Amino acid sequence: MTTMPVEVRLRVPNMKVRALDESGYPIDHSAMRFRRVMELPRVPKPEEPMEFTTSSGRVIQARVVRADWSESRGMFLVSCQYVNRSITAEEYGALKDDPAWELKHLLE
Repeated sequence: MTTMPVEVRLRVPNMKVRALDESGYPIDHSAMRFRRVMELPRVPKPEEPMEFTTSSGRVIQARVVRADWSESRGMFLVSCQYVNRSITAEEYGALKDDPAWELKHLLE
């Protein structure tokens, strides 16, 4: 089966006790995305569920919002949203501590 690289951009909700950046300021997750390039057999469609297993073994549930072709990156950018209204500290930590995921500003 052939696969293609896609960049997944995962939006997570803000936690009640906000995560802090390296300067000690609260992170506003409405402007940030966890990003990861992964191999998929096809481009997922909007509203499809997706599951991501972190390096710690924790499974993160999400749903696809949209998929767009990036000419400059030469791949599809798949925007996903965390399925629940809030994220636990354990789930957030599993994403933050997984070397495959990077937290970047929305416009980067």
